[in-house]
Amino acid sequence: MPTNAELVAKAERAQLPNYRPPPFVLSQGRGCRVEDVEGNAYLDFSGGIAVLSVGHAHPVLTAAIAEQAGRLMHTSNLFYSQTSIELAAEITARTPFDRVYFANSGAEAVEALLKLARRWHFEHGRPERTDLVAMHKSFHGRTMGALSLTGQPKYHEGMAPLVPGVTHVPFNDLGALEAAVTDRTAMVLMEPLQGEGGLVIGETAYLEGARRICDERGALLFFDEVQTGYGRTGRFLGAEHSGVVPDGCSLAKGMGGGFPIGAIAVTERLADGLPPGSHASTFGGNPLACAAGLAVLRILDDEGLVENAARMGQRLGEGLEAMVQDAAMPAAVEARGLGLLRGVRLADSVDAREVYGRLRDEQRTLASIAGGTVLRLAPPLNVTADEIDEALAKLGALLKDVEA
Repeated sequence: MPTNAELVAKAERAQLPNYRPPPFVLSQGRGCRVEDVEGNAYLDFSGGIAVLSVGHAHPVLTAAIAEQAGRLMHTSNLFYSQTSIELAAEITARTPFDRVYFANSGAEAVEALLKLARRWHFEHGRPERTDLVAMHKSFHGRTMGALSLTGQPKYHEGMAPLVPGVTHVPFNDLGALEAAVTDRTAMVLMEPLQGEGGLVIGETAYLEGARRICDERGALLFFDEVQTGYGRTGRFLGAEHSGVVPDGCSLAKGMGGGFPIGAIAVTERLADGLPPGSHASTFGGNPLACAAGLAVLRILDDEGLVENAARMGQRLGEGLEAMVQDAAMPAAVEARGLGLLRGVRLADSVDAREVYGRLRDEQRTLASIAGGTVLRLAPPLNVTADEIDEALAKLGALLKDVEA
């Protein structure tokens, strides 16, 4: 087996340097833990950026992927496949939505929502409705449409010109949203909980107001549930916390438990929004990805993982709040999040990337950063109470050693 150093050197020669990974190479995992090629073990609370809904190497998911790979892996969208039909039916049965389109990622799902919004208005005699409204500090992906909707200028640098017609407004500011939505607006897009923006929860009154404004002015309301969907927040969809039902949503990340898959789900009235030939994806909804998606849903049901996310999320949230209240940890200033999408905002004087690195190197615990100052924790939905307590202990030991 090559060493970490040997593989990293090869990566630096062969791959584009657009990422900044640490100098080790992960090779295997089980549940909430991973190892690098030299056998160094880590507690994984990054969850592949909220992707690993059922943990590493879950036997049911592994078996489903292997079995489907040996039967039928790909058909293209020229033909039906059984697993895509069954997965679409499962999604509509669990949500307020009636129709599903499959893609390969969250960014592609957002692209599909953008195109559907404009095309649906076009199909119904409103071609002037092309404008798009999204939120400051939002994150929707890296393709040009999704990037244009993302409300973080740092991701736009050097990428102009972006898709025209996008207005960004402050999240949770109903007055700003009301001023932005006009008779030319095709859609309003928002996350019910901003993930990359720093784990900021959409206030119920704001989400309700957004629904009202869109209804009054004829715009579509879409939620980006790429990070918050599939049980991550302790409900199947993040929107369930507010009770607001959008016209559709994007899904991805936890859908395949690590296997790439994305989707949009929309209400019946939008079923004619993407007529034949208007949009497609060669790999979208392929039998293998959808077999993984069905296995994830079966695991969520059989093991009660949405409920576990709510219970363990509360335990994690209470532990983070205790750190904020602990005078021995002045670096921790605010606990944020829902379910198992949690984080602690660090003091402005603290270098969050340094804390993230020390947590990894000194405490052998993997996390990620959101919004520049928030240490984000997104463990698998089957995380145990002991693993929650272990992560809290490791983070607490570190934060006691961080000066604010």
